[in-house]
Amino acid sequence: MSEYKVICEGGTGFTEEKKSKFIGNIVPVSSEEEALTFIKDTRKKYYDARHNCFAYVIGDANEVQKASDDGEPSGTAGRPMLDVLLNENIHNACVVVTRYFGGTLLGTGGLVRNYQGATKEAIAAADIRTLRFAKKVAVTTDYGSIGRIKYVFETEGLLETGSEYAADVKIETVLLPEKYDDFVAKINETTGGSALIEVLEEGYYPL
Repeated sequence: MSEYKVICEGGTGFTEEKKSKFIGNIVPVSSEEEALTFIKDTRKKYYDARHNCFAYVIGDANEVQKASDDGEPSGTAGRPMLDVLLNENIHNACVVVTRYFGGTLLGTGGLVRNYQGATKEAIAAADIRTLRFAKKVAVTTDYGSIGRIKYVFETEGLLETGSEYAADVKIETVLLPEKYDDFVAKINETTGGSALIEVLEEGYYPL
């Protein structure tokens, strides 16, 4: 997996069918405990609702996946909501869809449609960021070469994500793996091979 999406700020979405109201709320979570707390708080907020169905995914590879129909017919709420999160490639998020029953049964198709619809509307209202797999790289050089290295950063469109000025200068950036070899070649060319280039770590970063 080269990239995935995370929720930076939660969102709320709505659907309605035959007077049944569906309210979707999605938030970022970093642990199962955070997800369970959000579910508990949402149930308290909508204490008078018939159902508070949920789904959450946690981990870079979605190692934790949970869903609940909360009394709706099996497979009509939680799993369809979870499928939306997975299909949208969203990680570390919890969504709760609250249903106020309108007095008319919607059938299996209607339930799936609205639970997924409220989830999608909540996602659309949220602030979402894409994280891409990349290398965090540090370049250490003398003060005489720093200007040429920063020029490489500028021409390659790389952001300086950290710096340290001591006996030498150390600056950091994040770049995609496929750009690494070309980056090393350009730094070596501009400094005559005198700069030290280190991969500090690999992971998912906003790029």
